[in-house]
Amino acid sequence: MAEGGFFTICSEGIRVRIRVTPKAARDAIGSVEGVGGEEVWLKARVRAVPEDGRANRALEKLLAKTFHVAKSDIAIESGQTSRRKVVLIRGNRDVLAQTCMSFAEASG
Repeated sequence: MAEGGFFTICSEGIRVRIRVTPKAARDAIGSVEGVGGEEVWLKARVRAVPEDGRANRALEKLLAKTFHVAKSDIAIESGQTSRRKVVLIRGNRDVLAQTCMSFAEASG
């Protein structure tokens, strides 16, 4: 994933590598982790428990709100039962990439 380390631009929008922490105190997008030769992931926290897809649905809702897209524009492509996921976010690639870059810049 070249563009920001944790995301790539594709024809439909962007693909983002996300590491999810379920059962958190609040729903939030965090910093970028794994810089320096490691795999790079965007951290996300959700209050939902990882049972019956609840944490995945909470992540989709959080991403839709964060990236200002419809929930139907969010698709978990891999990692359905893992904390590490690859998520497709459909929409304007430039706007979505800029949002991702703001997380990278905030992480230092």
